[in-house]
Amino acid sequence: MLLLLVWVVAAGCATWLYFRQVYSRFSRYGVRSLRPLPPFGNMARITMRQEHFSDSIEKLYEAFPDDRFVGRYEFLNPMVMIKDIELIKKIAVRDFEHFLDHRAFVDEQLDPFFGRNLFALKGQEWKDMRSTLSPAFTSSKMRLMVPFMVEVGEKMMESLRINMKNSKSNAFAQTLFYVTFKFYVDNSIDVDCKDLTTRYANDVIASCAFGLKVDSHTNRDNEFYKMGKVASTFDFNQLLKFLLLISWPNVSKVLRVSLFTPAIKNFFLNLVLGTMSDREAKQIVRPDMIHLLMEAKKGRLTHEEKSAADADAGFATVEESSVGKKNIDRVWSDTDLVAQAVVFFIAGFEAISAAMSFALYEMALHPDVQERLHREIREYDDRNKGAIDYTSIQNMPYLDMVVSEVLRLWPPALALDRLCVKDYSLGKANKECTHDYVVRKGESIMIPAWSIHRDPAYHARPLQFDPERFSDERRHLIKPFTYMPFGLGPRNCIGSRFALCEVKVLLYQLLLQVQVSPCEKTCIPAKLSPDTFNIRMKGGHWLRFTLRE
Repeated sequence: MLLLLVWVVAAGCATWLYFRQVYSRFSRYGVRSLRPLPPFGNMARITMRQEHFSDSIEKLYEAFPDDRFVGRYEFLNPMVMIKDIELIKKIAVRDFEHFLDHRAFVDEQLDPFFGRNLFALKGQEWKDMRSTLSPAFTSSKMRLMVPFMVEVGEKMMESLRINMKNSKSNAFAQTLFYVTFKFYVDNSIDVDCKDLTTRYANDVIASCAFGLKVDSHTNRDNEFYKMGKVASTFDFNQLLKFLLLISWPNVSKVLRVSLFTPAIKNFFLNLVLGTMSDREAKQIVRPDMIHLLMEAKKGRLTHEEKSAADADAGFATVEESSVGKKNIDRVWSDTDLVAQAVVFFIAGFEAISAAMSFALYEMALHPDVQERLHREIREYDDRNKGAIDYTSIQNMPYLDMVVSEVLRLWPPALALDRLCVKDYSLGKANKECTHDYVVRKGESIMIPAWSIHRDPAYHARPLQFDPERFSDERRHLIKPFTYMPFGLGPRNCIGSRFALCEVKVLLYQLLLQVQVSPCEKTCIPAKLSPDTFNIRMKGGHWLRFTLRE
Protein backbone atom coordinates (compact mmCIF):
# COMPACT_ATOMS: atom_id res chain seq x y z
CA MET A 1 0.00 0.00 0.00
CA LEU A 2 2.85 2.35 0.90
CA LEU A 3 4.63 1.50 -2.36
CA LEU A 4 1.46 2.29 -4.34
CA LEU A 5 1.14 5.62 -2.53
CA VAL A 6 4.76 6.45 -3.36
CA TRP A 7 4.12 5.66 -7.05
CA VAL A 8 0.97 7.79 -7.08
CA VAL A 9 2.80 10.74 -5.50
CA ALA A 10 5.73 10.32 -7.90
CA ALA A 11 3.40 10.19 -10.90
CA GLY A 12 1.54 13.24 -9.62
CA CYS A 13 4.78 15.19 -9.19
CA ALA A 14 6.01 14.16 -12.63
CA THR A 15 2.71 15.24 -14.20
CA TRP A 16 2.82 18.55 -12.34
CA LEU A 17 6.39 19.22 -13.47
CA TYR A 18 5.46 18.30 -17.05
CA PHE A 19 2.49 20.68 -17.15
CA ARG A 20 4.58 23.40 -15.49
CA GLN A 21 7.21 23.04 -18.21
CA VAL A 22 4.64 23.01 -21.03
CA TYR A 23 2.66 25.97 -19.72
CA SER A 24 5.71 28.16 -19.09
CA ARG A 25 6.50 28.49 -22.82
CA PHE A 26 5.20 32.07 -22.91
CA SER A 27 5.97 33.30 -19.41
CA ARG A 28 9.68 32.58 -19.88
CA TYR A 29 9.75 35.34 -22.49
CA GLY A 30 7.33 37.74 -20.85
CA VAL A 31 4.54 36.91 -23.30
CA ARG A 32 1.24 37.28 -21.47
CA SER A 33 -1.52 34.70 -21.64
CA LEU A 34 -4.62 33.68 -19.73
CA ARG A 35 -4.15 31.02 -17.07
CA PRO A 36 -4.32 27.55 -18.66
CA LEU A 37 -6.18 24.61 -17.15
CA PRO A 38 -4.27 21.33 -17.63
CA PRO A 39 -4.64 19.47 -19.91
CA PHE A 40 -7.10 21.70 -21.80
CA GLY A 41 -4.92 24.80 -21.83
CA ASN A 42 -7.26 27.65 -22.79
CA MET A 43 -9.74 25.32 -24.50
CA ALA A 44 -11.69 24.05 -21.49
CA ARG A 45 -14.81 26.21 -21.88
CA ILE A 46 -14.94 25.55 -25.64
CA THR A 47 -14.56 21.80 -25.13
CA MET A 48 -17.29 21.80 -22.49
CA ARG A 49 -19.54 23.86 -24.81
CA GLN A 50 -19.70 26.73 -22.32
CA GLU A 51 -18.60 29.39 -24.80
CA HIS A 52 -18.21 29.82 -28.53
CA PHE A 53 -14.77 30.00 -30.14
CA SER A 54 -15.40 33.71 -30.91
CA ASP A 55 -15.91 34.41 -27.19
CA SER A 56 -12.60 32.76 -26.39
CA ILE A 57 -10.80 34.82 -29.04
CA GLU A 58 -12.39 38.05 -27.85
CA LYS A 59 -11.55 37.38 -24.20
CA LEU A 60 -7.84 36.91 -24.95
CA TYR A 61 -7.71 39.80 -27.42
CA GLU A 62 -9.10 42.26 -24.88
CA ALA A 63 -7.20 40.93 -21.85
CA PHE A 64 -3.91 42.66 -22.69
CA PRO A 65 -4.79 45.74 -24.79
CA ASP A 66 -1.26 47.15 -25.13
CA ASP A 67 0.53 43.95 -26.16
CA ARG A 68 1.67 43.33 -29.75
CA PHE A 69 0.96 39.62 -29.40
CA VAL A 70 -0.23 37.28 -26.66
CA GLY A 71 -0.09 33.56 -25.94
CA ARG A 72 -2.74 30.87 -26.06
CA TYR A 73 -2.59 27.17 -25.28
CA GLU A 74 -4.65 24.78 -27.36
CA PHE A 75 -4.47 21.87 -24.95
CA LEU A 76 -0.67 21.36 -24.77
CA ASN A 77 0.23 23.32 -27.89
CA PRO A 78 1.36 26.97 -27.68
CA MET A 79 -0.14 29.34 -30.24
CA VAL A 80 0.61 33.05 -30.55
CA MET A 81 -2.23 35.50 -31.25
CA ILE A 82 -0.91 38.41 -33.30
CA LYS A 83 -2.55 41.77 -32.52
CA ASP A 84 -0.17 44.34 -33.98
CA ILE A 85 -1.27 45.27 -37.51
CA GLU A 86 2.23 45.96 -38.81
CA LEU A 87 3.37 42.57 -37.52
CA ILE A 88 0.36 40.93 -39.20
CA LYS A 89 1.38 42.59 -42.47
CA LYS A 90 4.94 41.25 -42.17
CA ILE A 91 3.77 37.72 -41.42
CA ALA A 92 1.07 37.59 -44.10
CA VAL A 93 2.99 39.27 -46.92
CA ARG A 94 6.63 40.29 -46.52
CA ASP A 95 7.79 37.25 -44.55
CA PHE A 96 5.18 34.93 -46.00
CA GLU A 97 7.72 32.17 -46.69
CA HIS A 98 8.19 31.73 -42.93
CA PHE A 99 4.46 31.07 -42.53
CA LEU A 100 3.68 29.31 -45.78
CA ASP A 101 1.31 26.62 -44.52
CA HIS A 102 -1.85 26.00 -42.55
CA ARG A 103 -1.90 23.53 -39.70
CA ALA A 104 -2.76 19.98 -40.68
CA PHE A 105 -6.30 19.11 -39.57
CA VAL A 106 -6.51 15.64 -41.09
CA ASP A 107 -4.04 12.93 -42.09
CA GLU A 108 -3.81 13.00 -45.88
CA GLN A 109 -3.07 9.28 -45.94
CA LEU A 110 -6.21 8.50 -43.95
CA ASP A 111 -8.39 11.25 -45.45
CA PRO A 112 -6.87 12.09 -48.85
CA PHE A 113 -9.96 13.92 -50.13
CA PHE A 114 -9.80 16.25 -47.13
CA GLY A 115 -6.02 16.30 -46.66
CA ARG A 116 -5.05 16.96 -50.29
CA ASN A 117 -7.19 20.02 -50.91
CA LEU A 118 -5.91 23.53 -51.53
CA PHE A 119 -6.38 24.55 -47.89
CA ALA A 120 -4.43 21.58 -46.53
CA LEU A 121 -1.59 21.25 -49.07
CA LYS A 122 1.79 22.54 -47.98
CA GLY A 123 4.91 24.06 -49.46
CA GLN A 124 5.55 23.74 -53.18
CA GLU A 125 2.55 21.45 -53.66
CA TRP A 126 0.28 24.21 -52.38
CA LYS A 127 1.94 26.78 -54.65
CA ASP A 128 1.50 24.51 -57.67
CA MET A 129 -2.14 23.77 -56.87
CA ARG A 130 -2.89 27.45 -56.27
CA SER A 131 -1.40 28.32 -59.66
CA THR A 132 -3.33 25.48 -61.27
CA LEU A 133 -6.70 26.54 -59.85
CA SER A 134 -6.50 30.34 -59.78
CA PRO A 135 -7.57 30.72 -63.46
CA ALA A 136 -10.81 28.93 -62.52
CA PHE A 137 -11.83 31.72 -60.11
CA THR A 138 -11.38 34.83 -62.23
CA SER A 139 -14.15 37.34 -62.87
CA SER A 140 -14.65 35.99 -66.39
CA LYS A 141 -15.28 32.48 -65.02
CA MET A 142 -17.65 33.79 -62.34
CA ARG A 143 -19.62 35.59 -65.04
CA LEU A 144 -20.47 32.20 -66.54
CA MET A 145 -21.71 30.83 -63.20
CA VAL A 146 -24.12 33.63 -62.25
CA PRO A 147 -26.93 32.22 -64.47
CA PHE A 148 -26.73 28.94 -62.53
CA MET A 149 -27.08 30.86 -59.25
CA VAL A 150 -30.06 32.77 -60.62
CA GLU A 151 -31.75 29.56 -61.70
CA VAL A 152 -31.35 28.07 -58.21
CA GLY A 153 -32.65 31.27 -56.63
CA GLU A 154 -35.74 31.20 -58.82
CA LYS A 155 -36.58 27.72 -57.55
CA MET A 156 -36.13 28.88 -53.96
CA MET A 157 -38.37 31.90 -54.52
CA GLU A 158 -41.02 29.78 -56.19
CA SER A 159 -41.11 27.51 -53.14
CA LEU A 160 -41.30 30.49 -50.76
CA ARG A 161 -44.05 32.23 -52.75
CA ILE A 162 -46.18 29.10 -52.78
CA ASN A 163 -45.82 28.66 -49.03
CA MET A 164 -46.53 32.31 -48.25
CA LYS A 165 -49.54 32.63 -50.57
CA ASN A 166 -51.05 29.46 -49.17
CA SER A 167 -50.38 30.41 -45.56
CA LYS A 168 -54.01 31.34 -44.83
CA SER A 169 -55.39 27.85 -45.35
CA ASN A 170 -52.37 25.60 -45.58
CA ALA A 171 -52.83 23.58 -42.42
CA PHE A 172 -51.32 20.53 -44.07
CA ALA A 173 -48.21 22.44 -45.10
CA GLN A 174 -47.91 23.85 -41.58
CA THR A 175 -47.62 20.30 -40.28
CA LEU A 176 -45.33 19.21 -43.08
CA PHE A 177 -42.84 22.07 -42.90
CA TYR A 178 -43.10 23.03 -39.24
CA VAL A 179 -39.42 22.43 -38.58
CA THR A 180 -38.41 25.19 -41.00
CA PHE A 181 -41.56 27.30 -41.43
CA LYS A 182 -44.26 28.64 -39.16
CA PHE A 183 -47.28 30.04 -41.01
CA TYR A 184 -49.42 33.13 -40.41
CA VAL A 185 -52.64 34.44 -41.98
CA ASP A 186 -51.15 37.56 -43.62
CA ASN A 187 -48.98 35.95 -46.30
CA SER A 188 -46.14 35.72 -43.79
CA ILE A 189 -44.13 32.78 -42.53
CA ASP A 190 -41.42 32.41 -39.92
CA VAL A 191 -38.34 30.91 -41.53
CA ASP A 192 -35.19 29.34 -40.13
CA CYS A 193 -32.90 31.28 -42.47
CA LYS A 194 -29.91 29.02 -41.86
CA ASP A 195 -31.89 26.09 -43.19
CA LEU A 196 -33.12 28.15 -46.14
CA THR A 197 -29.70 29.52 -47.12
CA THR A 198 -27.96 26.18 -46.58
CA ARG A 199 -30.37 24.55 -49.03
CA TYR A 200 -29.84 27.40 -51.48
CA ALA A 201 -26.03 27.14 -51.14
CA ASN A 202 -26.27 23.37 -51.53
CA ASP A 203 -28.18 23.69 -54.80
CA VAL A 204 -25.79 26.37 -56.10
CA ILE A 205 -22.81 24.11 -55.43
CA ALA A 206 -24.61 21.17 -57.04
CA SER A 207 -25.19 23.27 -60.16
CA CYS A 208 -22.03 25.40 -60.35
CA ALA A 209 -19.60 22.68 -59.32
CA PHE A 210 -21.14 19.38 -60.43
CA GLY A 211 -23.70 20.25 -63.08
CA LEU A 212 -26.52 18.67 -61.10
CA LYS A 213 -30.11 19.90 -60.89
CA VAL A 214 -31.03 19.64 -57.21
CA ASP A 215 -34.05 21.30 -55.60
CA SER A 216 -33.47 20.98 -51.86
CA HIS A 217 -36.49 23.18 -51.04
CA THR A 218 -38.86 20.62 -52.56
CA ASN A 219 -36.86 17.40 -52.25
CA ARG A 220 -35.73 18.12 -48.72
CA ASP A 221 -33.96 14.82 -48.05
CA ASN A 222 -31.95 14.46 -51.25
CA GLU A 223 -28.62 12.68 -50.89
CA PHE A 224 -26.55 15.66 -52.03
CA TYR A 225 -27.94 17.82 -49.24
CA LYS A 226 -27.67 15.12 -46.56
CA MET A 227 -24.03 14.39 -47.37
CA GLY A 228 -23.15 18.07 -47.46
CA LYS A 229 -24.75 18.69 -44.09
CA VAL A 230 -22.90 15.80 -42.46
CA ALA A 231 -19.57 16.84 -44.00
CA SER A 232 -19.76 20.52 -43.07
CA THR A 233 -21.70 20.60 -39.79
CA PHE A 234 -19.34 20.26 -36.84
CA ASP A 235 -21.50 18.69 -34.15
CA PHE A 236 -20.08 17.93 -30.72
CA ASN A 237 -18.61 14.54 -31.73
CA GLN A 238 -16.89 16.05 -34.76
CA LEU A 239 -15.71 18.94 -32.59
CA LEU A 240 -13.98 16.52 -30.21
CA LYS A 241 -12.39 14.67 -33.13
CA PHE A 242 -11.26 17.98 -34.61
CA LEU A 243 -9.64 19.06 -31.35
CA LEU A 244 -7.91 15.69 -31.05
CA LEU A 245 -6.61 15.90 -34.62
CA ILE A 246 -5.11 19.37 -34.27
CA SER A 247 -3.79 18.93 -30.73
CA TRP A 248 -2.43 15.38 -30.81
CA PRO A 249 -1.89 14.49 -34.49
CA ASN A 250 0.42 11.56 -33.72
CA VAL A 251 -2.08 10.01 -31.32
CA SER A 252 -4.84 10.58 -33.87
CA LYS A 253 -2.77 8.85 -36.53
CA VAL A 254 -2.19 5.80 -34.36
CA LEU A 255 -5.89 5.65 -33.48
CA ARG A 256 -6.81 6.30 -37.15
CA VAL A 257 -9.17 9.08 -36.17
CA SER A 258 -11.09 10.45 -39.15
CA LEU A 259 -13.51 13.36 -39.27
CA PHE A 260 -15.49 11.76 -42.07
CA THR A 261 -17.17 8.41 -42.53
CA PRO A 262 -16.42 6.04 -45.43
CA ALA A 263 -19.90 6.79 -46.80
CA ILE A 264 -19.05 10.49 -47.20
CA LYS A 265 -15.70 9.73 -48.84
CA ASN A 266 -17.25 7.25 -51.27
CA PHE A 267 -20.05 9.69 -52.10
CA PHE A 268 -17.61 12.41 -53.20
CA LEU A 269 -15.33 9.95 -55.01
CA ASN A 270 -18.17 8.50 -57.06
CA LEU A 271 -19.76 11.89 -57.66
CA VAL A 272 -16.66 13.63 -59.01
CA LEU A 273 -15.05 10.80 -60.95
CA GLY A 274 -18.41 9.56 -62.21
CA THR A 275 -19.32 13.01 -63.52
CA MET A 276 -15.93 13.41 -65.20
CA SER A 277 -16.15 10.00 -66.81
CA ASP A 278 -19.66 10.64 -68.08
CA ARG A 279 -18.68 13.97 -69.60
CA GLU A 280 -15.63 12.50 -71.28
CA ALA A 281 -17.70 9.70 -72.79
CA LYS A 282 -20.54 11.98 -73.98
CA GLN A 283 -18.36 14.99 -74.87
CA ILE A 284 -20.39 17.21 -72.51
CA VAL A 285 -19.06 20.72 -71.91
CA ARG A 286 -20.62 22.85 -69.19
CA PRO A 287 -18.81 25.88 -67.70
CA ASP A 288 -18.77 24.68 -64.08
CA MET A 289 -16.19 23.52 -61.56
CA ILE A 290 -16.01 19.93 -62.80
CA HIS A 291 -15.23 21.21 -66.28
CA LEU A 292 -12.56 23.53 -64.93
CA LEU A 293 -10.95 20.70 -62.94
CA MET A 294 -10.95 18.54 -66.07
CA GLU A 295 -9.28 21.36 -67.96
CA ALA A 296 -6.76 21.79 -65.14
CA LYS A 297 -5.85 18.10 -65.32
CA LYS A 298 -5.17 18.51 -69.04
CA GLY A 299 -3.15 21.69 -68.46
CA ARG A 300 -5.58 23.87 -70.40
CA LEU A 301 -6.37 26.40 -67.68
CA THR A 302 -4.37 29.55 -68.31
CA HIS A 303 -4.21 32.95 -66.67
CA GLU A 304 -6.05 35.73 -68.45
CA GLU A 305 -5.64 39.48 -68.37
CA LYS A 306 -8.63 41.03 -66.62
CA SER A 307 -10.70 43.15 -68.98
CA ALA A 308 -12.62 46.28 -68.05
CA ALA A 309 -15.88 44.30 -68.35
CA ASP A 310 -14.71 41.81 -65.72
CA ALA A 311 -14.86 44.06 -62.67
CA ASP A 312 -14.18 42.45 -59.31
CA ALA A 313 -17.07 41.24 -57.21
CA GLY A 314 -16.78 43.98 -54.61
CA PHE A 315 -14.73 45.68 -51.89
CA ALA A 316 -14.14 42.41 -50.03
CA THR A 317 -12.63 40.66 -53.07
CA VAL A 318 -9.05 39.52 -52.53
CA GLU A 319 -6.45 39.75 -55.28
CA GLU A 320 -4.40 36.82 -56.49
CA SER A 321 -0.71 37.16 -55.60
CA SER A 322 2.24 36.39 -57.84
CA VAL A 323 2.37 32.94 -56.23
CA GLY A 324 -0.90 31.98 -57.92
CA LYS A 325 -0.12 33.48 -61.32
CA LYS A 326 2.64 31.14 -62.43
CA ASN A 327 2.10 28.68 -65.25
CA ILE A 328 2.25 25.09 -63.98
CA ASP A 329 2.47 21.93 -66.08
CA ARG A 330 2.22 19.54 -63.17
CA VAL A 331 -0.03 16.50 -63.60
CA TRP A 332 -2.52 15.99 -60.78
CA SER A 333 -4.04 12.69 -59.71
CA ASP A 334 -7.77 11.94 -59.62
CA THR A 335 -7.55 12.01 -55.82
CA ASP A 336 -6.16 15.55 -55.95
CA LEU A 337 -8.98 16.71 -58.22
CA VAL A 338 -11.63 15.12 -56.01
CA ALA A 339 -10.06 16.84 -53.00
CA GLN A 340 -10.45 20.28 -54.63
CA ALA A 341 -14.10 19.61 -55.43
CA VAL A 342 -14.70 18.53 -51.82
CA VAL A 343 -13.22 21.66 -50.22
CA PHE A 344 -15.16 23.83 -52.66
CA PHE A 345 -18.32 21.99 -51.68
CA ILE A 346 -17.81 22.29 -47.91
CA ALA A 347 -16.79 25.95 -48.05
CA GLY A 348 -19.79 26.79 -50.20
CA PHE A 349 -22.18 24.76 -48.10
CA GLU A 350 -21.33 26.22 -44.70
CA ALA A 351 -19.38 29.49 -44.91
CA ILE A 352 -21.43 31.12 -47.66
CA SER A 353 -24.76 30.05 -46.18
CA ALA A 354 -23.68 31.57 -42.85
CA ALA A 355 -22.90 34.89 -44.54
CA MET A 356 -26.33 34.86 -46.17
CA SER A 357 -28.08 34.07 -42.88
CA PHE A 358 -26.41 36.94 -41.05
CA ALA A 359 -27.08 39.29 -43.97
CA LEU A 360 -30.80 38.55 -43.67
CA TYR A 361 -30.59 38.92 -39.88
CA GLU A 362 -29.10 42.41 -40.21
CA MET A 363 -31.72 43.37 -42.81
CA ALA A 364 -34.46 42.34 -40.40
CA LEU A 365 -32.98 44.37 -37.53
CA HIS A 366 -32.30 47.41 -39.74
CA PRO A 367 -35.43 48.06 -41.82
CA ASP A 368 -34.07 51.40 -43.08
CA VAL A 369 -31.06 49.61 -44.61
CA GLN A 370 -33.33 46.90 -46.00
CA GLU A 371 -35.66 49.39 -47.68
CA ARG A 372 -32.80 51.38 -49.20
CA LEU A 373 -31.34 48.15 -50.58
CA HIS A 374 -34.78 47.08 -51.86
CA ARG A 375 -35.11 50.38 -53.74
CA GLU A 376 -31.72 49.88 -55.39
CA ILE A 377 -32.64 46.31 -56.34
CA ARG A 378 -36.01 47.42 -57.70
CA GLU A 379 -34.41 50.18 -59.80
CA TYR A 380 -31.89 47.79 -61.34
CA ASP A 381 -34.53 45.13 -61.89
CA ASP A 382 -36.80 47.58 -63.71
CA ARG A 383 -33.89 48.91 -65.77
CA ASN A 384 -32.79 45.39 -66.80
CA LYS A 385 -36.37 44.14 -67.29
CA GLY A 386 -35.94 41.42 -64.70
CA ALA A 387 -32.66 40.07 -66.07
CA ILE A 388 -29.87 39.35 -63.57
CA ASP A 389 -26.29 38.96 -64.75
CA TYR A 390 -22.77 39.43 -63.41
CA THR A 391 -22.51 43.03 -64.59
CA SER A 392 -25.76 44.17 -63.01
CA ILE A 393 -24.84 42.54 -59.70
CA GLN A 394 -21.43 44.24 -59.65
CA ASN A 395 -22.83 47.68 -60.52
CA MET A 396 -24.98 47.97 -57.39
CA PRO A 397 -22.97 50.07 -54.90
CA TYR A 398 -25.28 49.81 -51.91
CA LEU A 399 -25.58 46.04 -52.27
CA ASP A 400 -21.80 45.82 -52.09
CA MET A 401 -21.71 48.14 -49.07
CA VAL A 402 -24.24 45.95 -47.24
CA VAL A 403 -22.43 42.70 -48.03
CA SER A 404 -19.05 44.20 -47.08
CA GLU A 405 -20.44 45.27 -43.70
CA VAL A 406 -22.00 41.85 -43.08
CA LEU A 407 -18.59 40.26 -43.68
CA ARG A 408 -16.95 42.72 -41.29
CA LEU A 409 -19.34 42.03 -38.45
CA TRP A 410 -19.71 38.30 -39.21
CA PRO A 411 -16.48 37.16 -40.93
CA PRO A 412 -16.59 33.60 -42.33
CA ALA A 413 -13.20 32.80 -40.76
CA LEU A 414 -13.07 33.92 -37.12
CA ALA A 415 -9.30 33.56 -37.06
CA LEU A 416 -6.59 32.92 -39.63
CA ASP A 417 -3.96 30.36 -38.75
CA ARG A 418 -0.44 29.97 -40.11
CA LEU A 419 2.13 27.27 -39.44
CA CYS A 420 5.70 28.42 -38.91
CA VAL A 421 7.99 26.56 -41.32
CA LYS A 422 11.19 28.42 -40.36
CA ASP A 423 12.04 29.89 -36.93
CA TYR A 424 10.83 33.48 -36.79
CA SER A 425 11.41 36.27 -34.28
CA LEU A 426 8.33 38.32 -33.42
CA GLY A 427 10.30 40.81 -31.37
CA LYS A 428 9.10 41.81 -27.92
CA ALA A 429 5.48 41.23 -26.91
CA ASN A 430 5.21 44.33 -24.71
CA LYS A 431 7.25 47.10 -23.14
CA GLU A 432 8.12 44.99 -20.11
CA CYS A 433 9.74 42.18 -22.11
CA THR A 434 13.51 41.87 -22.09
CA HIS A 435 13.82 39.14 -24.74
CA ASP A 436 12.47 38.65 -28.24
CA TYR A 437 10.02 35.80 -28.69
CA VAL A 438 10.87 33.28 -31.40
CA VAL A 439 8.15 31.13 -32.96
CA ARG A 440 9.74 27.75 -33.57
CA LYS A 441 9.32 25.65 -36.68
CA GLY A 442 6.15 23.57 -36.29
CA GLU A 443 4.42 26.07 -33.96
CA SER A 444 1.41 28.12 -35.07
CA ILE A 445 0.25 31.70 -34.97
CA MET A 446 -3.29 33.08 -35.09
CA ILE A 447 -4.59 36.30 -36.63
CA PRO A 448 -7.87 37.16 -34.85
CA ALA A 449 -10.00 38.48 -37.72
CA TRP A 450 -13.15 38.47 -35.57
CA SER A 451 -11.63 40.73 -32.91
CA ILE A 452 -9.83 43.06 -35.30
CA HIS A 453 -13.06 43.58 -37.23
CA ARG A 454 -14.72 44.56 -33.95
CA ASP A 455 -11.91 46.69 -32.52
CA PRO A 456 -12.96 50.37 -32.05
CA ALA A 457 -9.36 51.37 -32.73
CA TYR A 458 -9.88 50.38 -36.37
CA HIS A 459 -13.65 50.52 -36.92
CA ALA A 460 -15.74 53.26 -35.30
CA ARG A 461 -18.74 51.94 -33.35
CA PRO A 462 -17.72 48.40 -34.34
CA LEU A 463 -20.83 46.61 -33.05
CA GLN A 464 -23.15 48.90 -35.01
CA PHE A 465 -24.22 47.60 -38.42
CA ASP A 466 -23.29 50.51 -40.68
CA PRO A 467 -22.89 49.90 -44.44
CA GLU A 468 -21.91 53.54 -44.88
CA ARG A 469 -18.41 52.75 -43.64
CA PHE A 470 -17.89 51.15 -47.10
CA SER A 471 -19.21 54.12 -49.07
CA ASP A 472 -16.96 55.87 -51.58
CA GLU A 473 -16.60 58.73 -49.10
CA ARG A 474 -15.53 56.59 -46.15
CA ARG A 475 -13.98 53.35 -47.38
CA HIS A 476 -10.53 54.96 -47.56
CA LEU A 477 -10.67 55.26 -43.75
CA ILE A 478 -10.44 51.47 -43.41
CA LYS A 479 -6.83 50.79 -42.56
CA PRO A 480 -5.17 48.06 -44.66
CA PHE A 481 -4.96 44.68 -42.91
CA THR A 482 -7.82 45.50 -40.54
CA TYR A 483 -10.46 44.03 -42.87
CA MET A 484 -9.87 40.40 -43.81
CA PRO A 485 -13.12 38.47 -44.43
CA PHE A 486 -11.36 36.28 -47.00
CA GLY A 487 -7.94 36.16 -45.43
CA LEU A 488 -4.64 37.94 -46.12
CA GLY A 489 -1.62 37.51 -48.34
CA PRO A 490 -0.99 34.75 -50.88
CA ARG A 491 -2.98 32.23 -48.83
CA ASN A 492 -6.20 34.20 -49.02
CA CYS A 493 -9.47 32.57 -50.09
CA ILE A 494 -9.35 31.67 -53.76
CA GLY A 495 -13.16 31.65 -53.96
CA SER A 496 -13.92 35.20 -52.77
CA ARG A 497 -15.47 36.25 -56.10
CA PHE A 498 -17.73 33.22 -56.16
CA ALA A 499 -18.83 33.74 -52.56
CA LEU A 500 -19.63 37.41 -53.06
CA CYS A 501 -21.60 36.74 -56.25
CA GLU A 502 -23.64 34.05 -54.54
CA VAL A 503 -24.52 36.20 -51.52
CA LYS A 504 -25.46 39.14 -53.72
CA VAL A 505 -27.64 37.07 -56.06
CA LEU A 506 -29.57 35.63 -53.11
CA LEU A 507 -30.15 39.06 -51.53
CA TYR A 508 -31.21 40.47 -54.89
CA GLN A 509 -33.75 37.75 -55.61
CA LEU A 510 -35.12 37.47 -52.09
CA LEU A 511 -35.40 41.13 -51.08
CA LEU A 512 -36.96 42.00 -54.43
CA GLN A 513 -40.05 40.00 -53.44
CA VAL A 514 -39.87 39.50 -49.68
CA GLN A 515 -39.68 41.78 -46.66
CA VAL A 516 -37.80 40.30 -43.69
CA SER A 517 -38.45 41.27 -40.08
CA PRO A 518 -37.84 39.86 -36.59
CA CYS A 519 -40.25 37.34 -35.10
CA GLU A 520 -40.81 35.93 -31.60
CA LYS A 521 -37.97 33.42 -32.05
CA THR A 522 -35.40 35.87 -33.43
CA CYS A 523 -32.27 35.88 -31.28
CA ILE A 524 -31.94 39.49 -30.06
CA PRO A 525 -29.26 40.39 -29.13
CA ALA A 526 -27.25 38.01 -31.29
CA LYS A 527 -25.67 35.09 -29.46
CA LEU A 528 -23.66 32.36 -31.15
CA SER A 529 -24.28 28.73 -30.28
CA PRO A 530 -21.36 27.11 -28.39
CA ASP A 531 -22.25 23.68 -29.82
CA THR A 532 -20.14 24.19 -32.95
CA PHE A 533 -17.10 26.03 -34.32
CA ASN A 534 -19.35 27.34 -37.11
CA ILE A 535 -21.00 30.73 -36.60
CA ARG A 536 -24.61 29.85 -35.92
CA MET A 537 -27.17 31.72 -33.92
CA LYS A 538 -28.26 30.16 -30.65
CA GLY A 539 -31.80 28.85 -31.12
CA GLY A 540 -31.65 29.17 -34.92
CA HIS A 541 -31.77 32.01 -37.43
CA TRP A 542 -35.52 32.63 -37.26
CA LEU A 543 -36.98 35.61 -39.14
CA ARG A 544 -40.41 36.52 -40.51
CA PHE A 545 -40.83 36.67 -44.29
CA THR A 546 -43.70 38.69 -45.75
CA LEU A 547 -44.49 38.73 -49.45
CA ARG A 548 -44.18 42.24 -50.87
CA GLU A 549 -47.18 43.66 -52.76
